[in-house]
Amino acid sequence: MDFEQIKALIQLVDSSGITEFELEGGDLRLRIRKASTPAQPPAAVPPGAQLEPVAAPMVGTFYRSPAPDAPPFVQEGDAVSPGQVLCVIEAMKMMNEIEAELSGVVRQILVADGQPVEYGQVLMLIERRA
Repeated sequence: MDFEQIKALIQLVDSSGITEFELEGGDLRLRIRKASTPAQPPAAVPPGAQLEPVAAPMVGTFYRSPAPDAPPFVQEGDAVSPGQVLCVIEAMKMMNEIEAELSGVVRQILVADGQPVEYGQVLMLIERRA
């Protein structure tokens, strides 16, 4: 399968009601997933609170825990510090850890476990601590 055929499949999936398409044959395996509906808008921000978005640095699949049977990295209400792992995004069979860049409290997780995410999509909101 060449690039033009893959491009045509992507356009077909994008223009249809199909949300996921998978094709296997020989040593080729191709999966195309359409991004799901946008996340809910953030809840009302308490007066004086400064919430910082944590955005996806890549396209991939969002996971809240390192393995299906493991507890999530963080829950809403958890305190976090710089360098702490918040979630992982799987892209091209690579698990990419997403780390906190600031100290604060996780106020809202906007993406469901296992959901495809787009580059720049807000994954969660953290209330900054001074």
